[in-house]
Amino acid sequence: MSVLLYRLGRFAYGKPWYVIGGWLAVVAAVVGLLVANPVRLSNEVRIDGTPSQQVMDELATSLPEASGGQGMLVFKAPAGARIDDTDVRSALLAAVDAVYGHDHVVDVRQALAKEAAKGENSPLLRAQAAVARAAGKTSSGKTPVPFRAEGRPVPGVIVSADGSTALMQFQFDEQTYELPSGTVDSTVEAAERQAARGGLDVLPSASMMEIPEVIGAGETVGVAVAAIVLLVTLGSVAAAGLPLVIALVGVTVGVGGAFTLSTVFEIHSLAAVLALMLGLAVGIDYALFIVNRERSLILEHGLDAHEATGRATGTAGSAVFFAGSTVVIALAGLLVVGIGLLSTMAVVAAATIVVTVSLVLTLLPALLGLVRERICSPRTRRRAQLRAATGDGVADTRTARWAAGLVRYRYPALVAAFLIPAVLAVPAADMRMGLPSGASYNSGTPQRQSYDLVNDAFGPGYNGPLMIAVKSAVRGRPLSAAALAAVTADLSDVKGTKAVSLAGMSSTGTTAVLTLVPGGGPNDDSTKALVTAVRDESARTAAAHGVVVGTTGFTALAIDVSDRLADVLPLYVATVLGLSLVVLLLVFRSVMVPVTATIGFLLTITATLGVTTAVFEWGWLQQLIGLDATAPVVSLLPIIVTGVLYGLAMDYQMFLVTSMREAHLHGDSPSAATVAGFARAGSVVVAAATIMVSVFAGFVLNAQPMVKQAGFALAVGILIDAFVIRMTFIPATMALAQEKAWWLPARLDRLLPDLDVEGEQLARKIPQPRRAVEHPHPAAAQNANTTG
Repeated sequence: MSVLLYRLGRFAYGKPWYVIGGWLAVVAAVVGLLVANPVRLSNEVRIDGTPSQQVMDELATSLPEASGGQGMLVFKAPAGARIDDTDVRSALLAAVDAVYGHDHVVDVRQALAKEAAKGENSPLLRAQAAVARAAGKTSSGKTPVPFRAEGRPVPGVIVSADGSTALMQFQFDEQTYELPSGTVDSTVEAAERQAARGGLDVLPSASMMEIPEVIGAGETVGVAVAAIVLLVTLGSVAAAGLPLVIALVGVTVGVGGAFTLSTVFEIHSLAAVLALMLGLAVGIDYALFIVNRERSLILEHGLDAHEATGRATGTAGSAVFFAGSTVVIALAGLLVVGIGLLSTMAVVAAATIVVTVSLVLTLLPALLGLVRERICSPRTRRRAQLRAATGDGVADTRTARWAAGLVRYRYPALVAAFLIPAVLAVPAADMRMGLPSGASYNSGTPQRQSYDLVNDAFGPGYNGPLMIAVKSAVRGRPLSAAALAAVTADLSDVKGTKAVSLAGMSSTGTTAVLTLVPGGGPNDDSTKALVTAVRDESARTAAAHGVVVGTTGFTALAIDVSDRLADVLPLYVATVLGLSLVVLLLVFRSVMVPVTATIGFLLTITATLGVTTAVFEWGWLQQLIGLDATAPVVSLLPIIVTGVLYGLAMDYQMFLVTSMREAHLHGDSPSAATVAGFARAGSVVVAAATIMVSVFAGFVLNAQPMVKQAGFALAVGILIDAFVIRMTFIPATMALAQEKAWWLPARLDRLLPDLDVEGEQLARKIPQPRRAVEHPHPAAAQNANTTG
């Protein structure tokens, strides 16, 4: 492997425009396809096979008008005014007309007018009357009332008991992510223009969010911080710019390539965000490792840039190849769980990693071929010569001192590195999972204001009503009013039910949809208990009245998603750990190193979930990240973060421990090899981890709760894993184990192939030239005034 990559690196360096031209052609093709095929992303959390999803799919067939995206607008009357005041009422009616008359909004008034023309022969009108009688009256004085015009209720609009607020619920003819860009915003704007005449405030619900922004100010800040870290670490504008170029090209080809297929395959917006996160972070980190190795070969061993690039690609490039392989394996493990949403995320992110690794091993050496000797500034060369002359070497003395301290005080270091993540993991025992709602947004956002206003004026349940699908048990037979009334009465008696009403009915009368308003909010435990109770009661009711009853809606979907993911998580973890242990065994040719690496990761992931729970669910230290909303941990987060963090954690394991093994193979004692390897790789791992944390932390500023949580969890996870586990726990265990750290049964040693990650075969087959550069290269001197 090292010899092949060495030759690849030398070729790319010597013929840079061949390689650059090839990648430019790929970028041009991706951009061309994106121009020809506009991007279509989804924000639907769909997991096939769950009870809620089955009900939704059945409704899409039997009652297609109820399968579009849901919209909800809240209208707040001016202070001291009421909805039924003349001017306010007129403005609200105009706003309702504007919404129902807007493109892609289903105007239920037309359907009701047709049914009204049928009189007593209308199954919908008979069903409405039966449901209304069965639901009865509530004893609460806070019951909303219909908004009326010309003596008749306005479909989809209710008014709070105090008359200060109106709530309009409607549907689009497609899911929100399938609508033409800007449809949702223009619908809200149409309502606002009319409502302003009466002084009404209009607030859209969280359900009316289109695809979240993939790149925003926060992500840009993260990349800017990464650029600063690169400049400080490498000390050269030319050297610092190369990793950024690789990362940007990587996400352009990887994420852009996925976007070109979005018209064929459904791609979730979170899949794009995840691929962007990984592409930026991994692209910068992997390129940094190779550039740093090339500079080390130039400064320490006096090689010219051409030879140094080839050897850096052969040695550090081998580590990059296998580090990328562990990330791809961790992501590919998501395919095992058989959930389409996660499979799409895994494929898009893994493809981006493959593209990034390919760029690092080909385009980076080609770009180094353009930069040539300018990769090291004259000042850096003089400093290296001075340190070599005084015998200090070029290893980072701070990391060397840290490693020596860990070796000397290995027992306290090991205990501390174990206890810190163990304590941070404690809140994970209280972790609740769910899906983001309006309550997950910060105060001051329209989504949060809408949620709070509905909560105060109507009750928390109106923010997340359940949908109850009722159909005849006999195919093609219309539902009887008596059966529908019986179902309504039974559901009304379930503890925690606030109201039940008819939301719609198929034209054939065979399927009806009831809206059940819970007493609690979407993510409340009481609402989850209600879903369970409703499903239990529905089974009995269905048998008694000859109907089939199904439950769906926000809370029901959240419960099903959480349960399904909790069921598959152990299988996923076992698959990833098993595959990765094999890879680590092949790379390090040691039994202990893969085991301790995996133990360290388990500490990392539990601590990460603990901190995420404490911040987002308990509300601890939220002001540090500009958050003031508590919410459950997003259901998708644990399994996604587990896969991503495992792959990235093994990156740092790969770069640190391969340096230690290389020193050990060159004759150092186990303790000396630990210090030498850590001293050589520690500083670049610190820089790489800082860059990755910065990139992930940039996504914490994203307004979308799902993206915000993912960015936070990954940033915290890298922070814990890099600085507590890889740079403390692992060296301490290596120092404690001594020679046993590299033990491998003789029979297994003979069976395992030699992957030569450290470049031993390269050193034997193509010996490193003698010191070729004693003084700054002329090219470097010529550019002394242009390069830092």
